[in-house]
Formats: sequence, structure tokens, C-alpha cells
Amino acid sequence: MATTLFALSVSGVVARAEPIRQSPGWSAAMPTGPVAGTRITPEYAALVTRDAFFWAWPLVNITNRRITFSKLPDNVISGGAPLAPLNQLTMLTDYIEPDERAVACPNQDVVYGAGLLALDQSPVVIQVPDFGDRFWVYQVVDLRTDSFAQLGKMYGTQPGFYMLVGPNWKGETPKGITKVFRSSTNTGNVIPRVFQDDSDEDRKAIQSSLSGIMMYPLDQFDGMMKTKDWKAVKRIAAEGSGNSETPWVPPQTFMDSLPIALADAPPMPGEEARYAQVLSVIEAAKNNPEIRKAVDAAAVDADKSLVEPLFQFRNYGIPLPHNWTTTNNNAAFGTDYYTRTAAAKSNIFVNAPSETKYFYQDLDESGNRLDGSRNYTVTFAKGQTPPVNGFWSLTLYNEHHFFEPNEIKRYSVGTKNKAMKFNEDGSLTIYVQAERPEKSREANWLPAPKSGSFSLYVRAYWPKSDVVGGVWTPPRVKSGN
Repeated sequence: MATTLFALSVSGVVARAEPIRQSPGWSAAMPTGPVAGTRITPEYAALVTRDAFFWAWPLVNITNRRITFSKLPDNVISGGAPLAPLNQLTMLTDYIEPDERAVACPNQDVVYGAGLLALDQSPVVIQVPDFGDRFWVYQVVDLRTDSFAQLGKMYGTQPGFYMLVGPNWKGETPKGITKVFRSSTNTGNVIPRVFQDDSDEDRKAIQSSLSGIMMYPLDQFDGMMKTKDWKAVKRIAAEGSGNSETPWVPPQTFMDSLPIALADAPPMPGEEARYAQVLSVIEAAKNNPEIRKAVDAAAVDADKSLVEPLFQFRNYGIPLPHNWTTTNNNAAFGTDYYTRTAAAKSNIFVNAPSETKYFYQDLDESGNRLDGSRNYTVTFAKGQTPPVNGFWSLTLYNEHHFFEPNEIKRYSVGTKNKAMKFNEDGSLTIYVQAERPEKSREANWLPAPKSGSFSLYVRAYWPKSDVVGGVWTPPRVKSGN
């Protein structure tokens, strides 16, 4: 018997009542349950809610972003973050600013863009201008934050027009479209990243490429490359305030947004029972205040005890030498709910490993928490900076996974920094500390907060095989005092 997704409206977004779409492996799966109308206890409802809060947290995160951005009338820069109406994107024209709070762990190696997909409303066309020799990649992910399109320098993508379509689209591909990418969900995200070095000359040189990065509904496609002066985009203050990422998944409303997310993301093979179980609890909570109270309390508890600890990099990932960790399945999580939710909580919108390899660090070589009251060094041996075809960087984040403002406005070091000095033996030492070092070391200084914990983060864009295969890993973080 098919289970029904219930109609629900949150801020004008409606999940229509329809049967759950069966996965390709349905015929081999066990029948779902429970039987419709079965009486359940508040304790059972709480159990199901805790489980669903964990595995569906990323889906509700993206759903709530779509609900929020559906209200945008125009392209804006809000508190340093590029925001756009659905099926459009907005580009920055320089590095992202420290006051950005829409997405944790941004970097200052690329110029970002961002746009929310609503492919049930329309397919979209993405423009790829001629980037020349400059590194670039467009991240394109679905509601589960899994990648479904490959657009970037590492793929040999040519300038032109590319189209993104939803799971049910059956239209004709217009002449002039180079390739069509199909998403398994109607909601998704597009995040262009274009490398820029830390010089005034490159800030000017990059602008012509940025103006040609655009995304728009299919009915606006005319085969002509459009351009936009992104410097003219209106800047507005961010909603709310605080040091942490915008709370995209409030536990008190989790069960209101969840049916919308599940209606958009059909179950993967084996997930049918999960969907039926949680939807039956949601239905029961609609008509029983005691169950609704238990559901909301369970979501609050799961947020604190299950999801919040995954904000710390040291609590997930694959352990590496010197207390570093990494992940190998970014943007292709499948049923690895733990890593999907951990990545979404700590640093959502990570690229696929072939595009970017990430290494995370909360601890020094002795296992002590990195803290602004101490000085540290990170020394890459001769020839042992991250092996990449694109670029690499070492970024510092404060306890909230954002940039800590500092006097020289430097938040990462790496390929973009042309003034860094190598040691006489060919090694490269980065000085991680709050106080300005002596003059001879300033070019290699990565400023830390004056107090409080912080994290280090290595990015290897377009990594070589030694990085992807685990032969290369980052060096120790050595405490100096």
C-alpha cells in the first residue's frame, strides 16, 4: 500500500499529497509500514523523530534555504553573502567578507557565486564564459547535497550554455545547449568558484570573466551570451545578527519542513520504510498535541546531542597522521547519513573529491585543542606543499567556523600569496599566531584569534593522485609555546 505525502504549507511552499515514488529496487524491498491509522505512543514518536532529525537534517537545511530565498525579489549581497531569486545566481566580485553568515567555512581563494534551484518551476541555463587559464569550478548539487553536474576546468568544460533539469522534465533541448544535467530532486544549489590571487592586478583581470557567469530560466535562453555588472548588485544588511551560521534547521519547526523535503527527494533504495515511518508520525502529531509535544522535544534533544557535536571536525571523518581528518565521499554521500549530516553541519557545500580535497584540524600534534593564546607553526617539507593541478590553501576559522577579523585582513595562505618566503632548505613554514611576528616572517603569517579555540583547514583544488589516494597528508601543527 502506498504511503501518502501530506499537503503542508510553509511560507507559501506546498508539498502536494501524492504517493511516495518507489525506488528502482522496490520490488526487492520488504513492504513498508506501519499500517495507516495505527495508534502510536509519544515515546515511539520521539524515537522516530530523533532518527529522522539526524538523517534528514541536510535535506531540511536546503529546503528551508529555498523557502527563504523564494521571497527575494532581486539579486542582492546580504551581509557579505551572494543571494538570488530562485533559478538565478548572484556573483561576488572579490573575496567573500568576514561578516558572511549564510554558509560556514567560506574561503578567500576564490570569488564565489550562489543560486538556489527550483527545477519544478523551470529548467535553467548556466553560462560558462571563457576563463582562459584561470581555475574555475561550478558546484551543482541536489537536495541531498550530492553533485549531479560536472562543470569545471578539471573536466575540460568548454565555454557555452549548459542546462539543468528536474527529475520529471520531458521537454526538448534547445539548439545551442552543449549538455543537459538531470537532478534527482527539484531543489538544489549552484555555487561557482573562480580562483583569484591576492593582488590588485588579478582583481581587475578577473572581472571580465565574472560578468559572463549567469543562470536563468530556460524561457530566457536566446543563444546569446548574457552579461551582468555584478558590482552594481545592491548590498543589504544581513537579517539577524550573531557570530554563528544562520540557523537553517530550527528543531521546533523541523517536522513542518520535513514533508516538503521528502516530497522533493524520493527515497533511495531501502529508504521506503524510513519515509513511511516518519510520515506516519507526522500525521499522528497533526491530530494529537501530546505526540506533537514529544516530537518537538525529541527534535530539540537530537539537535543538541546528535547534530551539534558534528560541528567539531575532530568528531567525524577519516583519521590521518598528526590529528588531521578528511572525507572521501563528499557530494556523493549515498546512504552515509553520518558524513552527509556532519559535513552539512560543519561546512556545507563541499565539492566532490576530484574537484577539491579537504583536510580538517582542531588539534595540535599533541592532541591539544588549537587556541589563540598559543603560537603554532605548520611546515611543509621541500616539495611537499599539497600536490594540485589547481591551487591549495591553508585557512583559519574561529570557533564558529568563520573568519576572525584581523589587522592585515588575511584569512588564508597558499597559492594565491606570491610573497610567501621559503626556508633555505626549500621547506615552507606558516606561522599561526595572534601577534604579528617579526618582519622576516610577516609574509608567512596566518593570523589567529587573540583568544578562544580555532580550526585549520587545507583545501587542495583539482588534487593530484597522491592527494586523492591518501599518499599525501598535511604536516603536523606544532605548538611553539
